[in-house]
Formats: sequence, C-alpha cells, structure tokens
Amino acid sequence: MRNKRNILIGIVALVAFCGIAAGAITYDWGTDGGPTSVPFGLDENGELAVNSINYQMFEVWGPVLLVLGTLMFGAIIAGVCISKEEEKKKEGEE
Repeated sequence: MRNKRNILIGIVALVAFCGIAAGAITYDWGTDGGPTSVPFGLDENGELAVNSINYQMFEVWGPVLLVLGTLMFGAIIAGVCISKEEEKKKEGEE
C-alpha cells in the first residue's frame, strides 16, 4: 500500500513539474528583441528619469523596501536571540 502511495505522489509531482516547465517554456517573456539597457540616473533635463532604476527603487518601491528591510532586520535580531538562548540551555545542561 505504501509503495502505491509513493508512486502516486511521484506521478503527481512529475505532472506538476512538467506543467510548470511547459508554462515557462511556452510563455512569451517579451525578450525577442534581446536585452535592453535600463537607464540609471538623470534624463536630458537633469532630473531623475522616471523609468530609471533609482527612481523605481526609491520613489516607487521605497516604502515596500523599508518595510521589508525592517522585517529582515527583525528576523536577524530574533535569530541571534534564539541562538543565544539555545547556547544558554546547552551550557545549563552540561
């Protein structure tokens, strides 16, 4: 019974993988023209270009990046605190 279940799980995983791979291969990614450069910095008027990486990253996605950065910083601090607690538990056991 367990062997049949493992075979069924393998078949489902293979079908799912083939479906995802077929979708990725047949999707039109819009790269027919080849790679294009992304402006980085100022436009011809000396202002920050709206389609530049700088503008998109800090003006458009800035609040999202700030929240994600804060969450990542909190995760790092939590990881350090948890590892210190585990060290204290190990020292107490020995």
